Formats: sequence, structure tokens, C-alpha cells
Amino acid sequence: MQASYWHEKWQKGETAFHQFKGSPLLKTHFPELGLPELSRLLVPLCGKTRDIAWLVANGHHVVAAELHEPAVIQLFKDMEVEPKVMHLDKFDLIHYQAMVDELTIDVYVGDIFQLTPTLIGRIDAIYDRAALVALPLDMREKYTLHMRELTGAAAQLLISFDYEQHLLPGPPYCVDAGEVASHYGEHYVVSQLASEDVVGGLKGKLKANEEVWLLKKKT
Repeated sequence: MQASYWHEKWQKGETAFHQFKGSPLLKTHFPELGLPELSRLLVPLCGKTRDIAWLVANGHHVVAAELHEPAVIQLFKDMEVEPKVMHLDKFDLIHYQAMVDELTIDVYVGDIFQLTPTLIGRIDAIYDRAALVALPLDMREKYTLHMRELTGAAAQLLISFDYEQHLLPGPPYCVDAGEVASHYGEHYVVSQLASEDVVGGLKGKLKANEEVWLLKKKT
């Protein structure tokens, strides 16, 4: 999947994955991570998600990554925050940074695989609502490895979809319980927190379940 695919989606306004009021599943299940205030959360492929504002409002620092820069500009505009913008030529990334009530928001624009542990610093947990399911299978394998190495296998709150993949092309792609286990089972204790029908069907066409997973590093 090429970057041009996502740029075109944004330019055409084909962003049904964006939730204007944020994710209700995040609000319901976030406490399961058991994080203290001032934790640092990584939000991969963040788009212009309102979930970042919610995480900050609940006392946490946010590090995020997004390919499409106009989405990041809109994210900060929606939050009514003026970020500092820095070009990281060494990594071919653009770094948007802002502070809200002494909490930092760092959003890196560009290829998420350019992120390094040294660049982004300590991460206490990952919130993945629309990243894993946005990627085709070959990229999902690369992505899950990268997230583990990037964060030292930090805990994750993961949201995925389960449906008959052959009946509807992704994204979002079907990532069922078996695939979640194959990606994460070796390094994490995997717990399913919820499985809910997608109201109206996925893309208004197909019955699907939206599932919430808690991943905790094995000790």
C-alpha cells in the first residue's frame, strides 16, 4: 500500500474512519491499562482523531504519527492549539509539538517506520484504534514488530474489526482473534475486553464486529 493511497483518501474526504466525537470504546476501556497520570501514550496513524484531546484532558502526554500533514494541521486547529513545527531532515519527518496544561503533544508527520526509540522517548502504552486495521497483511506483520521494538513491548489498547474479508475489501481490514494472537501472543498476555456489532454494518454494507483487546507484556 503506497502513501499516495492515503493522501488521495484524505484529499477526497473519504475518511469514514474518523470519529468526530472520539471513540466511545476508548472512554470505556482505557482504565484497563491501569496507567498513572502523566503517562506517555503512542497513537499510531492518528489522523485528526479527537481521542488525542481526550487523552490530554485526562492527564496524559501524547506521541502520535500520521502520514497526511493536513490532517495533523486540522487536529491542532480543532484543539485550538498552535504547535511548533520542526523539520527533522535526518528522519524525513516533520515534528509538530505543543503543550496543553503542561502536557506535551508530539505528532510526527511521515513514515511511521522512520520513528526510533531515541527519537520519541519513553512510551508507557499504545492506543491503536485505526492503525493495525488500516494496513494489509504484509505490512501488519512489519508494523506489529516495529511497535514492539519502538516501545519495549509497552501495553496496548487495540481496536480491531472481524468480518468476512472476502466479501468486502479493506481497509479497514479484518483482524480476527486468531490474527491478533499470531501477532501478539508470543510477547503479550492478550485479553479481549469487548466485541460489539458495528451499527449499520461496516461501510454500511456488511455485518462486522468491532473488538477491543488489552495487551500486556509477558513477564
